[in-house]
Amino acid sequence: MIRSLSIILLALIATVGLAQDKKMPSPPAKAEGTIGAAKITIDYHQPSARGRKMLGGINPYGEVWRTGANATTSFDVSAPVKIEGKDLAAGKYGLYTIPGENEWTIIINKGIKWGAYDYKQADDVLRVTVKPAKTDSFVETFNIAVEKDQVVLKWENTMVAFKVKG
Repeated sequence: MIRSLSIILLALIATVGLAQDKKMPSPPAKAEGTIGAAKITIDYHQPSARGRKMLGGINPYGEVWRTGANATTSFDVSAPVKIEGKDLAAGKYGLYTIPGENEWTIIINKGIKWGAYDYKQADDVLRVTVKPAKTDSFVETFNIAVEKDQVVLKWENTMVAFKVKG
């Protein structure tokens, strides 16, 4: 009996250890930077294309996207800022987007839940539209960066940036 329990316990420990070694397909990432007086922290998960058509494919144009994988991307600003000229109070928000071939809608929303399933437009704090551009080369893994006076999203052959003023 004790021997059987020992074998089961060892098998369980080995299984947990192997599961921890397995890399997540869309690992967590963080983009951080300071613009003016505001520290900006963006927590998101990084999906990879892996041969699939993502923007305009798995992530359709014209539909609300959680701007990453798994959990909703969070957008935290430590001080008031202006996004594309619109006021945003300090706080933690959900960052959603509506991708399009010729225009993207950037959405800052009160809701930070799993995915875009619980997204409610009534909870939008602000919306702005920006134009996408082509990247210099293919970007396999989605990434977000805080660069100078903007937040930059890159994936596949697309780059989208929105201005932030602190």
